[in-house]
Amino acid sequence: MQAISRTNFEELPLFKRGKVRDVYDLGSALLIVATDRLSAFDVVLPDPIPEKGTVLTQISRFWFDETSHITPNHCISTNVEDYPEACAPYTEQLKERSMLVTKTKPLAIECVVRGYLTGSGLKEYKRSQSVCGIPLEEGLVDGSMLPEPLFTPSTKADVGHDENINFEQAVEIVGREAAEKVRDMSIELYTFARDYARERGIIIADTKFEFGINDEGEIILIDEALTPDSSRFWPMDKYEPGHAQPSFDKQFVRDYLESVNWDKTPPAPELPADVIEKTSKKYVEAYRLITGQSLSV
Repeated sequence: MQAISRTNFEELPLFKRGKVRDVYDLGSALLIVATDRLSAFDVVLPDPIPEKGTVLTQISRFWFDETSHITPNHCISTNVEDYPEACAPYTEQLKERSMLVTKTKPLAIECVVRGYLTGSGLKEYKRSQSVCGIPLEEGLVDGSMLPEPLFTPSTKADVGHDENINFEQAVEIVGREAAEKVRDMSIELYTFARDYARERGIIIADTKFEFGINDEGEIILIDEALTPDSSRFWPMDKYEPGHAQPSFDKQFVRDYLESVNWDKTPPAPELPADVIEKTSKKYVEAYRLITGQSLSV
């Protein structure tokens, strides 16, 4: 299947073009199209990763179905036959990589749950022996499993980096009732998915959720769910605390970009064919392991 870097559906009103997703406003609902664009170090790269958008959409759909007993979500359908008639001319591009969703008012925080210490959490731990104001025991290393999952919210940034905040700062942004609700739902969602994935050979080290308020005033899960873009997926058979872990995501891309001494400002360098191929295979393999199915593309 040909990679799609960008959509341009002239008959549909474009609502937003993000780093990966093109979002169209269909009036009563939104149409989210996951392209094969890839960003690294907050810069969109010139080369798409084949199958990536399909994997993101199908994994999200899988988790939305599996976690609906924990919280409702914004997914209406991923079947193009259910879409409004205006979408019909674009059926081939929409197949497998798009999702019709309920409109919501997004909460202005990212809901991050960490089950393992790595990334920005590890950097903060080395400075203060805490993560987002939560104190941790001594002696933890890169990849250490935490005693219990931590809710470590962050701000939302349209450009640049999100910033980690503590729970009380999250309360100031969205209010205490909403902050407590999304904290509890996030931890329950992560715990369920972590246990499910562990049985299939994948460690979900951490993940990011987003929530929105629907027309009924209910807080529901939105955006994507437990994908290799919003989570760290590690192969369990290679897990070894004390250093960075291999992962089911764009690590091949990050490693390559580090090797060419790119200054991490646009424009990003082009990717070699083998890096693109290896990255695509990692995304597809993550889907297969989690769902037990092959992509129907």
